[in-house]
Amino acid sequence: MALADFKVNDYRSIKNLWLKLNPVNVVVGANGSGKTNLYRAMYLLKLAARGDLARALNDEGGICSALYAGPRKDFSRRKFFRISVRVDKFEYNLECGLSSSLSQMGPFSSDPEVKKEEVYFVENGSRQILLERRRSSIVVWNALGKKLDYTNEVRDNDSVLNNLSDPRSFPELYSLRDEFLSWRFYHHFRTDLSSPLRKPQVGTFTRALSDDARDLAAMLASIIHCGRSEELFDYIDQAFPGAQLAIDLDSRGRFRISMQFPGFARPFQAHELSDGTLQFLCLLAALLPVEPASLIAINEPETSLHPHLIAPLSRLIVDSANTSQIWLTTHSRELADEIFDKSGYEPWQLSKEDGATKLVGVGLGGYREDEE
Repeated sequence: MALADFKVNDYRSIKNLWLKLNPVNVVVGANGSGKTNLYRAMYLLKLAARGDLARALNDEGGICSALYAGPRKDFSRRKFFRISVRVDKFEYNLECGLSSSLSQMGPFSSDPEVKKEEVYFVENGSRQILLERRRSSIVVWNALGKKLDYTNEVRDNDSVLNNLSDPRSFPELYSLRDEFLSWRFYHHFRTDLSSPLRKPQVGTFTRALSDDARDLAAMLASIIHCGRSEELFDYIDQAFPGAQLAIDLDSRGRFRISMQFPGFARPFQAHELSDGTLQFLCLLAALLPVEPASLIAINEPETSLHPHLIAPLSRLIVDSANTSQIWLTTHSRELADEIFDKSGYEPWQLSKEDGATKLVGVGLGGYREDEE
């Protein structure tokens, strides 16, 4: 499924943004412009489907920290945020805010409450409702079109998608939930000297890199095993001309990463590689999985990379869009421009105006900002 529309209201620094997404989407802007907030908003959809919505919001500082913090003309403050997406033929709307239940006061006053949750099936201009949640009721429609009451089946701080009980009764809702769960997000790869990525790893055949790249060696070995070694090595040669990657097994059956560089008498082990080299290997593993995802999102992939790696990284990203929709946030205007030159998709340029995240070029690129 392709993510077509992505709209965020009243979340952190974002008052109102609506994006019409492309196969490759690059969000570029300075520190504090709101790039990561957009990334987090998208990630919340996966967490909601997985049952981790409340935990994730509390990790951010509670529901109050997630609400829009910028100024308003009427000086009022909306007490919920809204995320809406269009995925293939599905429309999903989620509203989450301050608890209105007395049972959630006291020590749990920072716990979020799902105010509204809706799923529509959209086809040929018509919208068929599949899930309708309001503060006092939850109704779902099964495969036979029968209306079922789910009000007592879901906690106030949880998503209905996480509480579905029968895939045969709700095939469309399960399909949407599985779609959200399949999305892959990569926030940060540890490349410090004590990182587990620098140590030998016991690994199994791996279809996709874990979110923290703890299975990097196994992922690279799996890519090679599945016959994609030529592609992998070609990207490595573009980034590090003449270098050779090797994944070997030590005497204890653990995978070991090493790279041989031109002009050196011996290969360098993972613990000797530079931060940028290890970061690039992580990006290769994330964007060349054995099992592609419909969406791959990466936050600031240029971290630790030398400028000469920007061009090969842009090629890797654009090529990966043949099998996965790509979402990137970056500080690097050079990376955004390289991707535009190779893909034809203009980057989304963010700025901060009067405390609110804005998209530069209002009215362009499928973007619409609603009036208050």
